[in-house]
Amino acid sequence: MPDTPVVLFVCTHNAGRSLAARVLLDHYANGRLDVRSAGSAPGADLNPAVVTILKERGLDPSKDFPKPLTDETARMADVIVTMGCGDECPFFPGKRYLDWELDDPADLPIEAVRPIIDEIEERVQLLLTEMIGEPD
Repeated sequence: MPDTPVVLFVCTHNAGRSLAARVLLDHYANGRLDVRSAGSAPGADLNPAVVTILKERGLDPSKDFPKPLTDETARMADVIVTMGCGDECPFFPGKRYLDWELDDPADLPIEAVRPIIDEIEERVQLLLTEMIGEPD
């Protein structure tokens, strides 16, 4: 898949926002994009509220785990979407960068996390449309 565009979602812990974005975009892209995620300071575990919400939507985040952001991962990406990783987010010339300001779902009750995931889902669908056209 050398011509498949790579999208990298980056947040601090790679346990909530970037996880949700990766799982949602991967679902909607249906193999048309290579979707990855990483964290500037990866957490130990996935955010349980985010996992629950994704499972309620029929998505399976069980193979995901918090991963560190590396230069190699960032260099492979065509689009890098940052979500609150601040100065720890990489900058490489020639990459398309988007900065999505979203509340951090860490330590929030599930009802407070739902609107965050809804917002991520909307943004993911818009990004997909911008990159490759309407979702299937």
